[in-house]
Amino acid sequence: MTVRIGITGAAGRMGRMLAEAIARSDAPAKLTAAIERPESTLLGADMGELLGGDASGVVMSSDLAAVADQIDVLIDFTVPESTLAQAATCAAHGLPMVVGTTGFSDEQAQALATATAGVPLCQASNFAPGVNLTFKLAEAAAKALGNSADIEIVEAHHRHKIDAPSGTALSLGEVVAKALGRDLSQVAVFGREGRTGARDRDTIGFSTIRAGDIVGDHTIIFASEGERLEITHRASSRMAFAQGAVQAACWLVGQSAGRYDMQDVLADQESKT
Repeated sequence: MTVRIGITGAAGRMGRMLAEAIARSDAPAKLTAAIERPESTLLGADMGELLGGDASGVVMSSDLAAVADQIDVLIDFTVPESTLAQAATCAAHGLPMVVGTTGFSDEQAQALATATAGVPLCQASNFAPGVNLTFKLAEAAAKALGNSADIEIVEAHHRHKIDAPSGTALSLGEVVAKALGRDLSQVAVFGREGRTGARDRDTIGFSTIRAGDIVGDHTIIFASEGERLEITHRASSRMAFAQGAVQAACWLVGQSAGRYDMQDVLADQESKT
């Protein structure tokens, strides 16, 4: 069965990358709907022509509900407000949803969970397989080093990214905090300035860089007396994120209603190999 995929933010950097990833996918997948904001000047444009190829017949629309019967799953990498609006439409039409949007407030995160309670939802801060391996490596390092190391997370992204720290950095912090039995909301330190005093061993520090066209770099540092362990993932293209999201979308179709993440996708596929 060919999985019919819709994407939101279709004219943006990630939207175009998702469209390209669908076209490249080894899985039987096809782009059948492209959604943009109502004020976009590209409404009515053909996605194929927008990507520099022949016309594909997929025309940019601002109304997900109008094309809901043409897709099996929606991929959304936009902003929280847009994601929540699309989630309501997906819920109304029983559509599975893959969400890579970050920067949700606690209230928005709860609203998303409530809206999508009746459909399959795969949500992750990062869909790149290498990043998801980095989560496992960070967890293993935290368990091995225990409370003997100071932990710092440094992330860098392009100058247009609007949320900080990145969702991936926060996920790294959550993974490590959980491994150490800590509550990230109580131990996270977001930047330092002035006379901060000696470092509290239990804290997990976050540093953010926004510059140029950096796609996404994440380093988690475990520093103790006499040695330092650094685990780094660097993305050189958004294609890794897009391919992972398409992989998740194809997997999500047919799953029962519930909340999943990229770890679930990879674990299930690994068990079948």
